Amino acid sequence: MDGYGPRELIHPRDEIVRTMERIYRYRMTTTSGGNLSIRDDDGSIWITPAAVDKGNLRREDIIRVGPDGSVEGSHRPSSEFPFHRAIYAARPDLKAIVHAHPVALVAFSICRRVPDTRLLPQSRRVCGPVGFAPYALPGSEALGRNIAAAFAGGAPCLVLENHGVVTGGATLAQAFQRFETLEFAAKIAIRASILGPIRYLTDAEADRARPPAGGTPEHRTGPVTSREKDLRAQLCEFVRRSYRQRLMISTVGSFSARLDGDSFLVTPHRTDRNDLEPADIVLVRNGRPEEGKTPSSSARSHRAVYDAHPQVHAVVNAYPVNATAFSVTGATLETRTIPEAYVFLRDVPRIPFAHRFGDGGEIAARTSVNIPVMIIENDGVQVVGKTVLDAFDRLEVLESTAEAMIDGLSLNAGVIHPMPDDVTAELERAFGLEPMQAAPGDQPTG
Repeated sequence: MDGYGPRELIHPRDEIVRTMERIYRYRMTTTSGGNLSIRDDDGSIWITPAAVDKGNLRREDIIRVGPDGSVEGSHRPSSEFPFHRAIYAARPDLKAIVHAHPVALVAFSICRRVPDTRLLPQSRRVCGPVGFAPYALPGSEALGRNIAAAFAGGAPCLVLENHGVVTGGATLAQAFQRFETLEFAAKIAIRASILGPIRYLTDAEADRARPPAGGTPEHRTGPVTSREKDLRAQLCEFVRRSYRQRLMISTVGSFSARLDGDSFLVTPHRTDRNDLEPADIVLVRNGRPEEGKTPSSSARSHRAVYDAHPQVHAVVNAYPVNATAFSVTGATLETRTIPEAYVFLRDVPRIPFAHRFGDGGEIAARTSVNIPVMIIENDGVQVVGKTVLDAFDRLEVLESTAEAMIDGLSLNAGVIHPMPDDVTAELERAFGLEPMQAAPGDQPTG
């Protein structure tokens, strides 16, 4: 298509409506809050309207403001149009803006703080350092000046004092990814603060690139089997479910499934998890990805797990907020809280951040059917299963357990009470589980 991908063919009206729908669906704005814009090549600005329900936006509601200030549409432009215009004047590299009031970032804004994106490599890569703009009356030219001045310093994301957040991008997709990823990092930081001191990455750690998935691309031959088609569809279904359940966001998370003894299917590198299609899934055979596709950077560790554990048929790396809060602190995720957690998750070990840069051998050595879940320091969690559904089920149980534990610590002055050893021994006998090390007793935070 002469270099034009699908997004380049979407009209600004439609892209704005679709993006606002995602923001509203995941409660990152309210009916009356937030505004999006796209700057067209001719200098026109397409922007959401004032006083129109953000949960029921239609393409005909979107307003075009021409370079001469003329307004085209049946509504008034957003009352925040002045700061959109000011940002575009200060940053010619930005072509799209997202502004809204997601809860976690509003919490930072009313504390006059910004999230440290060195929480995770992905948040640093996507968002960069975050700026701060002082308060001014919403919709005023003064607010526009404050925001434009802060953006002029080069930051792609700003927290607005007592207001919300603004992110910019070369495309609306990029601006949205920064917005979603920053809110995700803010949520993790808030939940982690209940557990104890937060470990942030150093600049060197945050900026260190993970090795490529490896292998010279291979031109595949032969037909695609029904089993492969089924696994591709399953992976797409469960990645989308993970996204809807907020176990992943658009920019982070990978899922794979074993196809046979020397090959597996895995999600692609840097593809929006909400938009994944079966054709996007990457076949990796003998460490070589199929031609024309780039597998997730987690494919190296997934391959190592498959090579070491024939009984494992699915691997997922994910970043659910509550479980990831444990990965950025020193707190132990105690699974001996309810029977389901202990039976499905067993004990959950922690592995050092540095292991994410290896060939996957260290991760595979600590993985087994008896240790199906692990926390990766400052890099979320890894879960394995005998099927794709099995891995996803464990991931959901893991996040529910982590959330209940954090809530319990908040409820009970930082102390929870795990099940006694005789109860876990009874579970092990009833479900044929290998005994684990005895629990250390009541668990304090940190």
